[in-house]
Amino acid sequence: MAQVKVYGRRDIWAGRQRTVSDLLQECFETAWELPSGKRFHRFLLLDADDMICPQRSEQYLIIEVLCFTGRSDDAKRDLIRAVYERLVPGLGVAPDDIEITIVEMPKVNWGIRGVPADELTLNYRVDL
Repeated sequence: MAQVKVYGRRDIWAGRQRTVSDLLQECFETAWELPSGKRFHRFLLLDADDMICPQRSEQYLIIEVLCFTGRSDDAKRDLIRAVYERLVPGLGVAPDDIEITIVEMPKVNWGIRGVPADELTLNYRVDL
């Protein structure tokens, strides 16, 4: 499981969510072998006054990935590299304008389809 929150400025990113989501999904499918149907992307678009980061341009995006524990450091590096390789040219942004954070937690901390996630049978691997 991976849920993604994308933070950016509303005046820059509104109407472009599907493009960002499609590029991110390609990264997850390639780096983490997630099935194409496993897409949980939330866009939290903010007014310019609500996103203050003078070191970055107006196109600055913060990508936060919430996921089950179990992926190796190499798998996490692969995802981070894929994000920069796809989003920078795909969105026409500078590498400085994308930051990604991976936040992991045990499956038992997730409730999905009425049960703790550690009781689910997944159709994809987490131990990459």
